[in-house]
Amino acid sequence: MTSEISVLLVDDQDLFREGVAVIIDAQDGMTVVGAAPDGLEAVRLVDELEPDVVLMDIRMPEMDGVEATRQIFSPDRVKRRSKPVRVIVLTTFNLDDRAATAIRHGASGFLLKDTTPVMLRDAIRTVHAGNAVLAPEDLTVLLDGQFQARTPAPPAYEALTEKEREVFAAVARGLSNTEIAELIFASESTVKTHVGAILRKLALRDRVQIVVFAHEHGLVGR
Repeated sequence: MTSEISVLLVDDQDLFREGVAVIIDAQDGMTVVGAAPDGLEAVRLVDELEPDVVLMDIRMPEMDGVEATRQIFSPDRVKRRSKPVRVIVLTTFNLDDRAATAIRHGASGFLLKDTTPVMLRDAIRTVHAGNAVLAPEDLTVLLDGQFQARTPAPPAYEALTEKEREVFAAVARGLSNTEIAELIFASESTVKTHVGAILRKLALRDRVQIVVFAHEHGLVGR
């Protein structure tokens, strides 16, 4: 039997937290294990409870969602955990720059706070499965122009094959598997294999992280 997906709610509005908790607890296979009014408490509860998914508000007192996400995914904390923790950023603004920064720090995407219960449920299941809830093309728009000081590409990138670099560049531009397949004259299953190899070699979680990696290292358009 599959265990329930444990969810931590982080928002400074009591009414919003309580409303979201009712929605999540009504879903099959999900349960709310804790709630925090600010990022500081969120970081503490993630360390204590190790939830599967964190719904993280961006704008909060004490510590905002961006800094909380950065701390949650700090290398020392990640090493101490017994299982992965995924973060979904909640924002009132579409394509929010602060949401983009949280994604750079490790969040798996963002949702608008007025999203539907069905979309919220599906997003939680999606990130729990190790995928992202933000289209790479949207993240490309978010990150465009954000990186002036770039760091050189690490040796792992240089180890990619020529075909993998071609697929990497296409993913970084926000192309779908279907579009990449047409571009490189290959099947979608072949594209998926290349993407999987790229993620493994670069130690990245999903396609969104490929976009972030490309922008951070000045590889977009190469």
